[in-house]
Amino acid sequence: MKMKRCLLVFSVMALVLLTSCMSSKSTSSSGKGGEVVGVGAGRGFREPAPYGMVLVKRGYLKMGIEKQDSLWGKSTPVKDISVDGFWMDDTEVTNSEYKQFVQWVRDSIFRTRLADPSYGGDETYMITEDKNGDPVTPHLNWKKALPRKMNEDELRAYESLYVTNPVTGEKRLDASQMNYKYEIYDYTTAALRRNRLNPYERNLNTDVVVNPDEVVWISKDTAYIDDEGRIVRETINRPLSSEWDFLNTYIVNIYPDTTCWVNDFKNSDNEIYMRSYFSNPTYNDYPVVGVTWEQANAFCAWRTDYLLKGLGKEARYVQRYRLPTEAEWEYAARGRDQNEFPWENENVKSGNGCFYANFKPDKGNYTKDGNLITSKAGIYSANTNGLFDMAGNVAEWTSTIFTESGVDAMNDLNPQLEYKAAKEDPYRLKKKSVRGGSWKDPESYIRSAWRTWEYQNQPRSYIGFRCVRSLASSSSEAAKQAKKSSKKKK
Repeated sequence: MKMKRCLLVFSVMALVLLTSCMSSKSTSSSGKGGEVVGVGAGRGFREPAPYGMVLVKRGYLKMGIEKQDSLWGKSTPVKDISVDGFWMDDTEVTNSEYKQFVQWVRDSIFRTRLADPSYGGDETYMITEDKNGDPVTPHLNWKKALPRKMNEDELRAYESLYVTNPVTGEKRLDASQMNYKYEIYDYTTAALRRNRLNPYERNLNTDVVVNPDEVVWISKDTAYIDDEGRIVRETINRPLSSEWDFLNTYIVNIYPDTTCWVNDFKNSDNEIYMRSYFSNPTYNDYPVVGVTWEQANAFCAWRTDYLLKGLGKEARYVQRYRLPTEAEWEYAARGRDQNEFPWENENVKSGNGCFYANFKPDKGNYTKDGNLITSKAGIYSANTNGLFDMAGNVAEWTSTIFTESGVDAMNDLNPQLEYKAAKEDPYRLKKKSVRGGSWKDPESYIRSAWRTWEYQNQPRSYIGFRCVRSLASSSSEAAKQAKKSSKKKK
């Protein structure tokens, strides 16, 4: 008891010392005698909490497994790292949320066809001019409602989105058409000194003679649909010529692979999941599976664009949705006390026998924890960060490439290992880190520090994902602490 009191007193003292180190300096809006007083601060952007997300505050993590793994005898690298704060989905992305993405893509194709002369040519579904009548890049008019009662041309446009099985007569959405195109500007590559458009800015060493005719080569991802309707992805190398060389284009077929349920398990009767898990509303609140790393990134891009259209000028402050880095994921999963599991003790169930997560507690006994496959998202208790299912249910994609060296190859500040594999790259370079373990994994695999991987184009019935978003202002938390400290002093 005395030990706990001492620790408590020490923690309070440490907090006081930390906050006292942060002082608040006020600046005047006017000065005399030509003194530099700074410009007016203006109104700061107050970032609202994104729907369905929680704030994971910045902090420190000893990343990796400190104790040698008793199950496999593997020793994994351990490193002290620090990460900035970020928003994170409180649950894995669900079937219902991913369906919204699929339906948006379907409706965008429908609108495009309604504007096509081949299907009636209703130009009101496409915006080609601004409010002043000046031409703009043609884009869809989402304010125009889709027709409820369709004429012959509109019905043909709608029917073109569906296919019918010639044997069973079953009609379903044509998954092969559900392609989403998006563009990402690579700010990091554009910021590299070697990529400056002005050759005289590429090297600060004044002993080096600048060659203004030196060619700088840029790798750029691009994609297009060929004459047969197939997605062609290319990574092209070209001489740097303008800012457009940092804009990467992707086209991704975004419909989940529902056949993963039968392909992942040989000699197993999982047809029922293949036919109903994504389509049956009963599973709406279950985590989406059968989604590749590439599809998860496409979802993040769509979610960003979908959000930004609803924001005004403040949209420029909001960061993009993305997959978490491996370090962010582990930091968030461990909770505020950085435990081995997302909960407070090393056991996987409470004293009354209730399991803390959905995983495979026993050999072949998937039902021991009350589930057979996935469970509804968020039915188990959240960790101290307010995050659900950070262990078990479905494993989760991260943005980080998988290497055996792990954190040894990472920086200790916001660590990330990123590699955009080209189509022609060896397959081994397309491994991405997967975290958290799943409904089919044993206890050892659901620890917060356990690392595994999957190829970026491989869908699985036990891998899903959740999104994160960097804070609009990384200094906001420190500023709040400093403000509180300043008030106390007064």
